[in-house]
Amino acid sequence: MTRRRWIADEVSGDRAALLGGHADHLFRVLRARVGEVFDIAAGQSVRRGRITLARADRVEFELGDEIPGAALAQITLLLAIFKFDRMEWAIEKCTELGVARIVPVISRRTDAHLAAASAKRAERWLRIARQAAEQSRRAAPPEIAAPARLAEVLNPPGSFRVVLAESEEQTLLRDLLKSNVSASEIMLAVGPEGGWTEDELQSFQHAGWISASLGNTILRAETAAIAATAVVVSALSSF
Repeated sequence: MTRRRWIADEVSGDRAALLGGHADHLFRVLRARVGEVFDIAAGQSVRRGRITLARADRVEFELGDEIPGAALAQITLLLAIFKFDRMEWAIEKCTELGVARIVPVISRRTDAHLAAASAKRAERWLRIARQAAEQSRRAAPPEIAAPARLAEVLNPPGSFRVVLAESEEQTLLRDLLKSNVSASEIMLAVGPEGGWTEDELQSFQHAGWISASLGNTILRAETAAIAATAVVVSALSSF
């Protein structure tokens, strides 16, 4: 049977611990007790962890052998901020698929009240990503950057950059990736409800981004983010 994986809150040498609500869930809900073994993500490695202390506020582990794991695809997802419940769904599923970094972007079509409230959602987004990372047996959750204006994130160094655009009629994302088989690090930009504006797409173009689409179907923002991430993960795993 596959062991449940947890991302440690504290790591020191061959010891690790879960704290607070993290520990409470393991202790009260899953009824874990001293001697039980779980997989523990401790920094950049995953190790066998045997419980040595079990309380509602703290569960401690003695760490054993390292568990080998596959390297994650280096995908940075620029995700324009949209309705929070749908955005949280996208963050959860894209984490499960393996994105390395998520950058919430305040776009022209981001509602003003969502833009204003976005900074206060960071802790919740991190918690969702962490839970999704544990569920999907990742060694660590993706980094989730602070919300930023589009102009602030257009020019990262050293990445193959793709922006999804409903107006793109010639280039499909899957075909673009096939023709760039040497790419090992990809930035993928997904717009808000209504898509990127024309001037935003021009800004992407001037910054060296390549436009692509997922086909003729118009997708919700969260569906587009999940589908595009799945296409990129599949393409990178075949390189």
